[in-house]
Amino acid sequence: MKNWIPLLLLLFVVTSCKTRNANRKNDNNGKTDSTIVAENDRDPKDATEPVRDKLTFYEHVLIPQKFDQIKINSKVNVETGSFVPTLDATIYIENNQKVWMNLSALFINVARGIATPEGIKGLDRTSKSYIDSDFEYLNNLLNVNFIDYKSLEKILMGRTFVKISDSQFTLTKNAQGFRMASNSNQKIVTNEKTREYKIVLDYDTNYDLLNVNLKDVLSPDELEISYSNWDEFNGIRLPKNVKIIIKGSKSSQILLENTKFDFSRMDTPYSVPSSYKKIEIK
Repeated sequence: MKNWIPLLLLLFVVTSCKTRNANRKNDNNGKTDSTIVAENDRDPKDATEPVRDKLTFYEHVLIPQKFDQIKINSKVNVETGSFVPTLDATIYIENNQKVWMNLSALFINVARGIATPEGIKGLDRTSKSYIDSDFEYLNNLLNVNFIDYKSLEKILMGRTFVKISDSQFTLTKNAQGFRMASNSNQKIVTNEKTREYKIVLDYDTNYDLLNVNLKDVLSPDELEISYSNWDEFNGIRLPKNVKIIIKGSKSSQILLENTKFDFSRMDTPYSVPSSYKKIEIK
């Protein structure tokens, strides 16, 4: 597979900012990011404290945010074991309609793509090739089996993108906020493919999503997405920082830094030159 095509598709699942500065102070009583990550990796002493107002929690983390469209400008760093230059990304989301992305390096446009409920398309200008696929290819890149358009949009907005319920998960309160952990392995069946995951989600005291960890219990595959530096823009809370870690049969890491949010409409051109070669997805 060419360099930019898998990169483009991987970047469809994230929105926000780089977390390079592990010593940056945040609003959690002056603790650094590295301290919070370390604390999240172990069970807090008060992790078993019951949550009495579960309805308020579910209302905050499950009810969709209202928006028509949003444009996000980001700086992107990708770590795959080989050199990839810092990329400038423009991500445009029309609610329930499409996710459009344009990537450039050193002011040169290198890739463009669009995701709709029907599937994903992407073109790589450096190799003059393109893809036209369903979401199965994106799932394979992320080592999971449940990504569709709606879950993709939720990931981009920093919303809860896996199914949680009071009967299947235990909700507890800790020093950082809230933790939602699966009581048993969660079976997700798609297109006759069944996978089982252990799932843990962490939220801060404002109900902002901090971390999602999905571990396949029958393989080394694991997906972790961390959000930080949340703020409110145009009445919508959005994360400025995102870190995606993919482990297992394929391993990589993506760090992003949002530089601007905009809520006006924009054109989202996408066309493939006749000279480009289609990459067949197998």
